[in-house]
Amino acid sequence: DANLTLAVSKNVAKTIQLYGVKSEQLLCTQGDASQVIGPLTEGQRRNVAVVNSLYKLHQSVTKVVSSQSAFPPAAEQTITSALKTIHVLMGNAVQPLLTSVGDAIEAIIITMHQEDFSGSLTTSGKPDVPCSLYMKELQGFIARVMSDYFKHFECLDFVFDNTEAIAQRAIELFIRNASLIRPLGESGKMRLAADFAQMELAVGPFCRRVSDLGKSYRMLRSFRPLLFQTNEHVASSPALGDVIPFSTVIQFLFTRAPAELKSPFQRAEWSHARFSQWLDDHPSEKDRLLLIRGALEAYVQSVRSREGKEFAPVYPIMVQLLQKAMSALQ
Repeated sequence: DANLTLAVSKNVAKTIQLYGVKSEQLLCTQGDASQVIGPLTEGQRRNVAVVNSLYKLHQSVTKVVSSQSAFPPAAEQTITSALKTIHVLMGNAVQPLLTSVGDAIEAIIITMHQEDFSGSLTTSGKPDVPCSLYMKELQGFIARVMSDYFKHFECLDFVFDNTEAIAQRAIELFIRNASLIRPLGESGKMRLAADFAQMELAVGPFCRRVSDLGKSYRMLRSFRPLLFQTNEHVASSPALGDVIPFSTVIQFLFTRAPAELKSPFQRAEWSHARFSQWLDDHPSEKDRLLLIRGALEAYVQSVRSREGKEFAPVYPIMVQLLQKAMSALQ
């Protein structure tokens, strides 16, 4: 009987919602729910238990609903809607932890600017160290976070859906900061290239497969060769605009310019962290390109004021890329 089924399904939905409300009251939202320094706290254990029980409920009800052969669509819809609230609640329960992990990763990546990438090659033609200190720290942190916190969740797909987003953001921040390194010597390039390879390994625990990260993964793979290419080759890279934003590549070319041609953040007298925050607040490519244009115009003024006869060789290439990028936005 369709009416009876609908009435029962409404009661099922109410029960699911009540279970959700009771579970939410059990969640720990204090500071220790989001700490990522020590082992699992009592509050974090409780949150894991709540998420696991919500997951079991979600799975069991979904299984029952999908096994019904003649289930009225309205009844199915009623239960499915209630289950969506359970999924949202699971997300809310892990959000403080995810935010802390993301913040810690950003804090580690930004320490790359405390390392020296200016060196020239040693006689062996190899960099002094295989990969940077910040990269070792990042790899250790991600591996520990997975084993200390995330492995206690029984809902693997749910965990990966959330940690893959952190991995994408980590790659984006890594490329952003790598493109800001100045000065970058030949030995520094070799070490940074090693860091690019190690970055894939670093975010590995957060993913089913690193290649699942889509555009972030392609950007990581496409940017690395640019480290060793000439300015002209960089400017004609097929990855430009499609895989790697123009603003990121032009930002990277500042590395090859004399100190007089200041990067946008240097001109504004911002720290790397403040500039990174500005980029987060201005996701529009146009805003980022306008900031770059301001830095290039300031350089022209600087050369003219000292009555310089020529611009740095990389300058016309940067201008050409900027024009290309601006016209692509039209």
